[in-house]
Parts: sequence; structure tokens; C-alpha cells
Amino acid sequence: MVSVRQSKSNFLRISLIGGAVIALTYGLARFAFGLFLPFIRQDLSINTSEAGVVGSLPFISFIVGVMLAPVISNKLNSAIAAGLASCLAALGLFSIAEASDIIMLGVGVTTCGLSTGLSSPIMARIVKQNIDSHLCGRVNAIHNASTSLGIAMAVPAAILWANDWRLAYLSFGLLATLCAVTALLFLQGLKKFVTKTREGNKADDRVKTSQWQAECKLSFLAFCMGLVSSIYWVFAPDLVSQYSSLSSKQMGWMWLAVAFGGLGGGFASDLMDRLGAGRTHTIALIVMALSLIVTALAPELITFSLLSAVAFGASYMTITGFHLVKGVQIIHQKPALGPVLPLLGTTIGQAIGSGLSGVAIESIDYHWAFILFAAIGLTVAICTDKIIN
Repeated sequence: MVSVRQSKSNFLRISLIGGAVIALTYGLARFAFGLFLPFIRQDLSINTSEAGVVGSLPFISFIVGVMLAPVISNKLNSAIAAGLASCLAALGLFSIAEASDIIMLGVGVTTCGLSTGLSSPIMARIVKQNIDSHLCGRVNAIHNASTSLGIAMAVPAAILWANDWRLAYLSFGLLATLCAVTALLFLQGLKKFVTKTREGNKADDRVKTSQWQAECKLSFLAFCMGLVSSIYWVFAPDLVSQYSSLSSKQMGWMWLAVAFGGLGGGFASDLMDRLGAGRTHTIALIVMALSLIVTALAPELITFSLLSAVAFGASYMTITGFHLVKGVQIIHQKPALGPVLPLLGTTIGQAIGSGLSGVAIESIDYHWAFILFAAIGLTVAICTDKIIN
């Protein structure tokens, strides 16, 4: 059996190191790129269409990473798997820092996207193997919310080093290297704390039809959330900057508000335990929809825009944490597989939503486009209980 001291040691180590891995692979290796892209484009003389191609590469490699993660996590031990995700993030970040043309830049962002796709399923399996079952959901939610820490680190860097983006990415790469070394050193030996309840029963590892059905329903909700959230991620800064006194550079503070709000996503598992899965998802999606409406109705009021950013960050990280925790619960015998379909659903929804939101804005203007996407979110929120139960 696992001793109380060993259990606490596992909880602290995996929460902290796993949180650092997610913060780096998601916050710095993925989401920070959009903050620096205008300055990178200017230095490397990249036009709009080329920037669009580069921006699509992390989505593609993310999907590849998500699909490979269950296989890699089964082949490698905890320390090496987490270290691999961090090493890939470091390589990608260093490549961006040294990029002299669009090809090198593309290699860097592609590698970063691959590290992001690997990290969540790998950490989910580590949590399932080495954390007491009643704490697994909490640790997974903490890991998911750690994305906000990475974004919070990126925003001041983007504001201070906007014109020296290479130095920023070099610093990010060094942090990722440190994270990889920490994972390799301090996640060693965790398997000896695993309590095995069944041995040699391969039938227990088979995913049942009912589990796949539940996973598909969850992934549909993830797709809808990805679609609804896409308009905010892509166009909220443009909308607010057009009607407020914030400059393009100062818009970074809006993402900092999103990041601080996102820290609330660390309580996603506790909310699920207290309110139930359906109600948690419903409330969070309603909050997201309301944040879109507030942004649409009062973009000139900076206070309202920042409050809506906090609400959006909290709802987004709560819902993604919900998808992660629920996915692992559904396919409990293969925890690295549980987050795969919801992550893919979110990514596909965001990719499709980004295109649709641009069309909607051109057709019916910013305000009504945001309200339209909020209406979609409210509709899905109302139907959540019927979909998930």
C-alpha cells in the first residue's frame, strides 16, 4: 500500500512539475506566439497569407501529438515522457528564437505544437498511475489551469520585449530546458508508489462501446466550446482596440486578465464534485457566453472588457478542465487516451470557428458576430444535461 507520506510527496511533485510542464507547453510554446506574431512578421518580412500558414502549423502538429501521446506514454516511464514533452517545447522555442526565415519559424512552431499535444495525455496518465484516485481529478484540473500561468508569464514578456522577441523566446527556451531537467530528475521512481488492484486481466483494458459513446458526447461538447471560444481568442483584441484607448501593445494586459481568470479553472474537479458534471459545464458555458456579450456591448469600456476577459478565462479553463477530468473518468483504464478526443474536438472547433467568426464579422459586424457565437454557447449550455447524461 502507499504510505501517507509517499502519497503527499507524489501529490506535490506531480502537481508542481506537471503544472510547470503544462504552463510551458501550452502557455509559452503555444499561446504566446500570437502575442509576438506582429513583431516577428515585421522582422522576417512575412505577409498575411504566409502568417496564416505558419499559424495553422501548430494546430496540425498538436493533433499529431495528441494522437501519438497514448502510445508514447505507454512506452516510456513518467520522467522520460514528461521530459520529452518539455524538451520538444525547448527545441521549438529555441528554433523560433533563431529563425531567420519562414521555414525555420515554421519548424519551430510545429515542434511547439507537437509538445503541446503530447503534454496533457502524458500528464493525465502520470496522475492516474501515481495519485490517489480521489485526488486525480483535482490534480488534472490544476494541471489544466496551469496554462494560465504560462500566459501570465508571456504577457509581461510581450510588453517588455516586444521589439526583442528573440530574447523573449530564448528565455522561454531556457525555462523549458529547466523544466525538462526537473521532470527527468524528480519524476523518477514514482511507479514504486502505484497500488495495483488487478494483475494480468487484459479484458479490463478494453474500452467498451458505452465508454466510446460517452467519450463522443463529451467530444461534441468540446467541439462546441472550441467553436464558441474561437471568436474571442482571435478577434476580441481587435474589437476592443477599435473602440477603446488601448494600443495594440497594451492589449497584452487583456490576455493577462484572461490568464488570471483562468487560474479559477483549477477548481473544475471540485465544482464537478459539488455541483455535478452537467451543471458545472452548463454554468461555465453560460459565463463564457455572457463574457462574449459584455465584450460586444461595451468594448469601449476598458473596465468591462477586462472583467469580461477574467470571466472568459475562468470559464474556458473550467470547461477544458472539465473535459480533461471527465475524459479520464470515462476511459479510466487508459488515462492517456481519455483526453485525446475532447482535445481534438476543442482544436477542430477552434479551427472551424476561427474561419466562421471571420465570415460572420464581415457579414454582420463585430458586435452581432460576438452575440451570435454567444447565442450558440447558450443553446449548447441549455442542452448539456441531455447530451452528457
